[in-house]
Amino acid sequence: MVSARLISWGILLDMPQHDFTKASHTIVVSDIHLADAEKPHPGNPLWKRFKRPKHFIDKEFKALLEYLQGQVKTPIELVLNGDIFDFDSVMTIPEDRGFRISWIERMRGLASEEEKSVFKIGIILDTHPLWLDAIRDFLIAGNSVIFVIGNHDMELHWPAVRAEILARLSAGAPNYPDLKDQVRFCEWFYLSNKDTLIEHGNQYDAYCLCSNPVHPLIRKGSRVLVRLPFGNLAGKYMINGMGLMNPHNTSSFIKATFAEYIVFFYKNVMRTQPFLLWTWFWSAMVTMYYSLTEGFLPAMRDPLTVDARIEDIALRANTTVSAVLALKEVHVHPAIFDPIKILRELWLDRAILLVLIIFGSFQFFGFLNVFATVSVWWFFVPTVIFLPLFIFYARSVQSEVDTSQQAAFHLAPLSARITKVKRIVQGHTHLENHSAVEGVEVLNTGTWSPAYHDVECTQPYGRKCFAWILPETQSGSSASQGSTSAEQRIARLFEWKENSAILIPGP
Repeated sequence: MVSARLISWGILLDMPQHDFTKASHTIVVSDIHLADAEKPHPGNPLWKRFKRPKHFIDKEFKALLEYLQGQVKTPIELVLNGDIFDFDSVMTIPEDRGFRISWIERMRGLASEEEKSVFKIGIILDTHPLWLDAIRDFLIAGNSVIFVIGNHDMELHWPAVRAEILARLSAGAPNYPDLKDQVRFCEWFYLSNKDTLIEHGNQYDAYCLCSNPVHPLIRKGSRVLVRLPFGNLAGKYMINGMGLMNPHNTSSFIKATFAEYIVFFYKNVMRTQPFLLWTWFWSAMVTMYYSLTEGFLPAMRDPLTVDARIEDIALRANTTVSAVLALKEVHVHPAIFDPIKILRELWLDRAILLVLIIFGSFQFFGFLNVFATVSVWWFFVPTVIFLPLFIFYARSVQSEVDTSQQAAFHLAPLSARITKVKRIVQGHTHLENHSAVEGVEVLNTGTWSPAYHDVECTQPYGRKCFAWILPETQSGSSASQGSTSAEQRIARLFEWKENSAILIPGP
């Protein structure tokens, strides 16, 4: 007998009529980061400018789907490969929704409880009606859509959130009651046509991986939440309060040198957020607190439904239980289990060291004054002595965010052997790529997010790319003819620019 918990997780009791096991044409897009819109701030026009509607990609995405349907006459499989929604960036707070909202939620966005996640997905879809219409029209045309969960849309684990998306899609298509059967949600990977492993890639990032993608929920007191990784918590509690820093481009807030931080502060921050250092400090402390208090909590699991849960994940991902269990073990060590690493990424180690130097100087000055009245300049003597050592240490500490993300590329061969494929498509890093490692073809579709190098949002970061996996016989000609999924497929990486697809050379 199926338990209530099993049903609440949305485990497939009956497989839908649509066949997800075969595909001639597969399109993969990742890292769109749909969120709510930011209203202009009087006196601070640069505050979160990247969240203004003028930077939305909805029209471009709709044009892409229309272009693909014009090129391909057979059903298309669209895989939205993680971070399609950015729950962590949603700052809208409901007036009255019947649930408690803490002070930190009012300042940095709602937590990851189910009812709050449903509210957030509703806000996102209300903000991006054109994107939602594009997906609905794509489904009505007979195509399929697969959502693979990334680190920024981990709240898709909630059954009610998935139900809300399906309800919004069905609401605009009353003549298509079975539209939901063409949509599938997968925990962290999807196997397309038995030849391509599609995964977001955050499981290889120590700062952003889901500690337990099979059992992502935790109980904190009387509350049940989706456990968010450290990187998400830092984005929610720190970057959400630093409106001149773009979370979609880490170079906007992770600088190579201390001098670059100084230049950025004087150029952009002094007039708009002069107390940014205080905002950073208390936000970093909050991030550290939630990382430690939630990161070590045990995962919620029902022993009666563990096997069924894994079988369901395998069923929706088109693979076997053994493959699910093996892929679950292919991950890096979570950064949360190394608090020193977390302190360094938050810059709290340098802050603590500086405070200790100042405190030591005060103690030294006070000790001297016990025996004799000395000049206040003696207060600075220890500071001057230890400051070079502090500067040397501060310059020696390098962020490991970029190197951590590179693990996805190097672990691809192992994941390929587990799933018996020769091709993997990833996202997450926001860096488009088409190359090979140890005989495995690896594609990364980059990002469609509003990422910019500058706070004025005039210098776009990256290219809007998509992967197209198609029958080999059609690679050099029009893809409008029918084909069988038994044909060998090849992969191409394209940039979508000015309503046209530009091929990016591969290996």
